Parts: sequence; C-alpha cells; structure tokens
Amino acid sequence: MARTASNMMALGTVAPNFTLIDVISGNKVSLQSGKIATLIMFICNHCPFVKHIQQQLVALGQDYVSKGVNVIAINANDAENYPDDAPDKMKSTAEELGYNFPYLYDETQEVAKAYQAACTPDFYIFDQKLRCVYRGQLDDSRPGSELPVTGQDIRAALDALLAGKPVNEAQKPSLGCNIKWKN
Repeated sequence: MARTASNMMALGTVAPNFTLIDVISGNKVSLQSGKIATLIMFICNHCPFVKHIQQQLVALGQDYVSKGVNVIAINANDAENYPDDAPDKMKSTAEELGYNFPYLYDETQEVAKAYQAACTPDFYIFDQKLRCVYRGQLDDSRPGSELPVTGQDIRAALDALLAGKPVNEAQKPSLGCNIKWKN
C-alpha cells in the first residue's frame, strides 16, 4: 500500500472540462457547475484508503446533492492491470454502496492528468464559476488510524460555500494509493 499525497492544485485554477461515461447509467457526463459547488473525487474500488471512507462518500452525496452541490466520482486507474477497477466492477460497487452521484471511468487517464490527481482518494471542490477553492483530504482518518471518518475537511469547505463564506485556505493534502497509471 504505497502512501502517495495529493499534488494540491493551485487555488483559483479553473476546473478542466471533461466528458466521460458514467458506469452506473451508461450516459456521457460532462463537467457542469453545481448551483453552489462542484465536488470531484478521484477514487477507485480496490484502494484500502478509499474502502476506509466509502460510507462517508455515500453520506456526502446524500447530504449535499440536494443542496445544489454537483458531486462526481472518477476512477482513472489502469483497469487492465487492476481488474477490480474495471467499469463493470465500478458499477457493482456504486450500486452496492448506493452512490447517488455519477461514477465516471477515465480510461485514457487524461482527466486525472488535467486535474493533477496523484492518489485515491483525491478531492477537489470548485465554486459556481468552477474555480478551485479546495483540494486535499476528506479528513484526518486513515486506515488503521483509529480516527473516525467524518468528512470534516470536505464538509467544512462545502458548508462555507453554502453559507456564502470563503473556504479556509489552510488545507491538508489527501493521502492514499497512487493512481495506477498505464505504461
């Protein structure tokens, strides 16, 4: 389990556009700003860091989609060498966990590169104008840390946007497995 930190995209960066297939619906999904914010999560199926927080990812979708936050999960791992991250397995995981947000497959890995994603999980929050206001960790919990998974860092950023307040710029990098890049 390689521990890789996120690259921390510069605050203010405009979200790179994309169109990817949602493995749940089979539809193409393009980047659109949410009414309040857009949360983009680079995740996968097999990473122990992602498995550790899966229930909180579901809770984020349940708590924020109805409030005008566009929530999108993207898997950019090389499914050929990591078959647990193949689209059919992604769909099974999303259905089993009850994702109420799209789970997109970035087969070419171009979207992950455009976002400078480095690990799973890697989180980005963009404001209504799709400018990066948060990048980093879900919270301080890690597998084996004994800390509860609360999502407090992401929730604080989203709650600030919902309240019309600035997001605290003191942000910690996410930590997880490296994205499984193709050779």
